[in-house]
Amino acid sequence: MRQVLVYKADPQRGRQWAEIFRDEAPEIEFRLWPDVGDGADVHYLAAWEPPADLATRLPNLRLLLSTGAGVDQFDLTALPPGLPVVRMVEPGIVCGMVEYVTHAVLDLHRDMPAYRRAQQQREWQVIQVRPASERRIGVLGLGSLGQAVLDKLVSFGFDCAGWSRSRHEVPGVVCHAGADELEGFLARSEILVCLLPLTDETRGLLNSALFAKLPKGASLVHVGRGPQLVAAELLRALDEGHLAEAVLDVTDPEPLPRDHALWSHPRVRVTPHIASMTQPHTAARVAIDNLRRFARGEPLVGLVDRRRGY
Repeated sequence: MRQVLVYKADPQRGRQWAEIFRDEAPEIEFRLWPDVGDGADVHYLAAWEPPADLATRLPNLRLLLSTGAGVDQFDLTALPPGLPVVRMVEPGIVCGMVEYVTHAVLDLHRDMPAYRRAQQQREWQVIQVRPASERRIGVLGLGSLGQAVLDKLVSFGFDCAGWSRSRHEVPGVVCHAGADELEGFLARSEILVCLLPLTDETRGLLNSALFAKLPKGASLVHVGRGPQLVAAELLRALDEGHLAEAVLDVTDPEPLPRDHALWSHPRVRVTPHIASMTQPHTAARVAIDNLRRFARGEPLVGLVDRRRGY
């Protein structure tokens, strides 16, 4: 029986996926949403957001692939219970995130926000340069993105630590795990990078209680998910001087309303969720590899633990 995949996301990227599937996986029939044909023929769905009537629209679906790095846009409780879900793990996402976070950390480390403000005031202001070895970086989240980011930051000589729910070992990084070690991790993080997935436990995590545990003058780089940040409490921490700067690539909601205070705060830099983007050609090849793994009964790359939500 011929395998059938439906792509339901950005149609321009979908057309690029279609070319890759045609040339490199001719055994898999590629269909671009909404041209699904007979839904009973569909075995695989690659989607940013699956249709609400998934079980009835695609009754024989065997595998759901997220076209993004996360799956928090999925309502996992509404999916068929036995349906495997995989998130996108591809080089383009990783490289983009490493570039963005490295830029943000170096910008903060070298006091560039202060220099930009000084330029606006036409002030010649020299700030003592600290070597990277004296700057303590903390990364929340030690998945593939967090580890790649830390690998690059370690190469600059930064004093790096990481935190995750479960224990990890990352070369050159002091790794913390679990709730009992979170406070100690935060206390040594002068620049905190959030790369956690969005779950019930991480929603609202970046709040006044967490900020209070950071060293005075710490900065935040938030590239996780918007609902993890309590924006009003970040603004308060900045205004009170406990936090120095914030770089935000994700907000809640998105797009950020034009009258939101984050836009105009002098110590906040906002970008429109562009830290990393799936690259169509590499993503399509990752999807093909996972489909072939699935057909052979092999472990899938990026398989989601639906109990944890990532």
